[in-house]
Amino acid sequence: MTEPHPTIRPQPGILEIALYQGGESRPAGHAEVLKLSSNENPLGPSPKAIAAFRAAAGSLHLYPSSDHAALRAAIGAVHGLDPARIVCGSGSDEIISFLTQAYAGPGLEVVHTEHGFGMYRISALAAGATPIEVRERERRTDVDAILAAATERTALVFVANPNNPTGTMIAAAEIERLAAGLPARTLLVLDAAYAECVEGFDGHAGLVAERDNVVMTRTFSKIHGLGGLRVGWSYGPPHVIDALNRVRGPFNLSTAQLAAAEAAVRDGDYTARCRAENVRNRQNLAAGLAAVGVASDPSEANFVLARFRDRAEAEGCDRALREAGIIVRKVAGYKLPQALRITVGDAAACERVAAAVGAFMRVRA
Repeated sequence: MTEPHPTIRPQPGILEIALYQGGESRPAGHAEVLKLSSNENPLGPSPKAIAAFRAAAGSLHLYPSSDHAALRAAIGAVHGLDPARIVCGSGSDEIISFLTQAYAGPGLEVVHTEHGFGMYRISALAAGATPIEVRERERRTDVDAILAAATERTALVFVANPNNPTGTMIAAAEIERLAAGLPARTLLVLDAAYAECVEGFDGHAGLVAERDNVVMTRTFSKIHGLGGLRVGWSYGPPHVIDALNRVRGPFNLSTAQLAAAEAAVRDGDYTARCRAENVRNRQNLAAGLAAVGVASDPSEANFVLARFRDRAEAEGCDRALREAGIIVRKVAGYKLPQALRITVGDAAACERVAAAVGAFMRVRA
């Protein structure tokens, strides 16, 4: 860690941030690996999105649209939302940062759950706010615990539904109860990065439309397979969207990002295919793990949280998988040291990882 300068210091909270660690991509000693650590779509992006990205190469000398009108219109048309209530960012991470920049700060608090996405804490600290962690109940968001933690100092509450890294999801009625019970000054942020993995789920967009204290974030990195381009969006009350546009840089998305994302969201057939493949392979992966004695909660995302007897067993399995050229995600940083998060790959990948875990468990026994 770099030693702080004696007189030139960043804002309070910055040096408390532990650097975010993304999923590893290549272990030493393997020319070819099976990467199941970053929740990427094994089918990749829509061919229409790839074509749109390539076509954008001819206009790279021109500044992109600053209002993202075409992409917002496409998102609105596909999801049945008012484009005027949509703001776009460089991944949903940037939207999270916008929200903390606009609404949090010194003397205010940002609530998140104990196994929630790491960027909630990071963004809160970057804004000078105090992150408040609340317990979950058996790896599920506990609405009562959040309500008990919320005070007049609570600026934001972040809830991912489905959650990462647990894959669990709570009912819409519970989310509605949470929104209704928060203090008047508190904004509820519903992170719906994995919404498309759930058939018929709108990411709680309907609740956002009804209330003035709820905002939804979404991403193109998961089911749309555009993690390498970094595109996200948010749908919220007009007063929130107005604030986010005031802190958003005017050219925060490139021409290529905008074109590829628009083509991706409009390709509904491809999205449906990706969803169906994910559901089928997720079920098979969970069943394969269960057959060798590794439990997991029912997942509504594109990964499975494999739970072992203890930390030592989880770390031993991780080492065995690495030796087999398979990378998964250790989640001790999410207070789940006894677990490994495994991305749902294609059918062959799921069979391979289940077989490798099974081989480890048999040796372990």
